[in-house]
Amino acid sequence: MNESNPDVRTVVVERDMPHPPDKVWRALTQPHLISEWLMKTDFRPERGHSFSMRGDWGGVECKVLEIEPHSTLSYTWDHAHDDRAFALKSVVTFTLTPTEAGTRVRMEQTGFRPDQRQALGGAQFGWQQHLENLEKAVSRLE
Repeated sequence: MNESNPDVRTVVVERDMPHPPDKVWRALTQPHLISEWLMKTDFRPERGHSFSMRGDWGGVECKVLEIEPHSTLSYTWDHAHDDRAFALKSVVTFTLTPTEAGTRVRMEQTGFRPDQRQALGGAQFGWQQHLENLEKAVSRLE
């Protein structure tokens, strides 16, 4: 739930990774690395940059809202669809917090309407998989 709007649903996934924040940040912000763990993209780490992400199922249009190196990355996540239940306008925010063992990665996607239970469930499952793939991508970095 979203405290400012109780009708908006949010997915939060957290994962502790045994890697420093700067290494995780690289995988969150370099297009060739993003394509390894999420989707193909033309992302640039610049506030206001509009970009796309594409997968086998289709894609999303995005815009960078906030970027604080090694700490916070936030962007819109808009999936257009003819069926209102599948059309989604949301915001994805990654927050990196240093830990003794590496980095806590927190992903929050907010903007799901009450009639989007299937999309909400898909995001809950999908982001678990994406963060697992993110950790694998980070572990391959020098």
